[in-house]
Amino acid sequence: MKLVVSLFALLFSSYTAVPPANADAILGMWMTDSNKAKIEIYKQGNQYNGKIVWLKEPLNEQGQPKTDKENNEKSLRSRPVVGVNLIEGFEFNGEKWDGGEIYDPENGKTYSCVVKLKGNKLEVRGYVGMTMFGRTVVWERAKSIE
Repeated sequence: MKLVVSLFALLFSSYTAVPPANADAILGMWMTDSNKAKIEIYKQGNQYNGKIVWLKEPLNEQGQPKTDKENNEKSLRSRPVVGVNLIEGFEFNGEKWDGGEIYDPENGKTYSCVVKLKGNKLEVRGYVGMTMFGRTVVWERAKSIE
């Protein structure tokens, strides 16, 4: 019995000794999994958002800045893609950032999302309904805006 209590105490003490992740650790520049865009994650109040600050191919076929042409709201279809908030409304819960949404300008759809930091990588999981019905992409920390 003493062995069980000792093991439990050891496990509990090692678990509580792990410091919580830094909520602001995701702030900064991130390169998307496809290397098509850089996202700047910033904090506004207690929420984390991320906007597109660079595109590998910023111009459309006519040589004009790409616009948000797939957006469901017609009034937003003429806005430039650079500057669009890709992720919005995330709050840190001690281990991940959740409660937010991710927007896909390639199809004009918005999904629920959860973000986890793993070293210099972000696991970004967009989903519909439950997290099991989604897709995860991995973003890497970028050095700067090009």
